Amino acid sequence: MSKKNFISLADAIREHNQKSASQPFTTDQLDILARFCALQNPNFKRERWLGYIAGTNGKNGGAR
Repeated sequence: MSKKNFISLADAIREHNQKSASQPFTTDQLDILARFCALQNPNFKRERWLGYIAGTNGKNGGAR
């Protein structure tokens, strides 16, 4: 998977979490997805990806 794919997946998760506030992705679910992404690409930046989903940083890992 490429960086573009990781961002697209994170965007879909963010959209789901915003629209389904009563049933957002759990930490366990995000951990499983992050492990999968890391297996697909050794350059995957887990903390950046999770931070983007949480809204604490932008798509490229920088501050929002």
